[in-house]
Order: sequence, then structure tokens, then C-alpha cells
Amino acid sequence: MNCIFCKIRDGEIPSEKVYEDDDVFIIKDIDPKAEKHYLMIPKRHYKLIGDMTDGDAAALMRGIRKIPSLAESLGLTGGYRIIVNQGDDAGQTVFHLHIHIIGGQILDFPDLKKR
Repeated sequence: MNCIFCKIRDGEIPSEKVYEDDDVFIIKDIDPKAEKHYLMIPKRHYKLIGDMTDGDAAALMRGIRKIPSLAESLGLTGGYRIIVNQGDDAGQTVFHLHIHIIGGQILDFPDLKKR
């Protein structure tokens, strides 16, 4: 498997993890779309929400539930947006499910453009 997130998880590619537990880790996005832009990445590899087992879903929810307690240390005290891109049309570019956590500024709603 040639997955960049799995390689980061395994320490093959260096990355500054800002949070890690048994289920997920959080890194800064290398191409931020807001003042604060993080990626929460499940440690288990799967591409889409539909690929998750019940155990995967429970692990991901534990990670999501951790975000509010991390918000202050991540600079997200004014609020944040959580985004999951699913598939090509949604703009998913790394095919290991991950959650974008963005904030640190007032976020406009993006223009959705039809092809």
C-alpha cells in the first residue's frame, strides 16, 4: 500500500502530530485553506465512510468527540468547521478517510460550482 497517511502513522514520513491516541492522530494540513487547518486521520486505513466497520465508526466517533477538548490548544476557540471529502467529485485527494478541521478565522461558505 502506498498511502501517505499510513506512512505518517508508521513514522516512515516525518510529521508534526499535534494529537495522537489509540484511534486517530491529528496533523497540520500542508496546504491550509484557513488560518488553522488540521487533519484528523484514523489509524486504520479505509477510503470511505461506507468502508468502515462498526468498530471503525466507533473509533472515529471517539476521535471526533475529542475535538472540543482540543479546540483551545489548536487555536479554534472561536469555532471550527469539520469536513469529510468522499470520492473524486468531492475533492478527496488522499484515499485514506480523514477529517479536515478548519478555523482560526471567520469562514465563508464556499461557492459550489457545477461542472
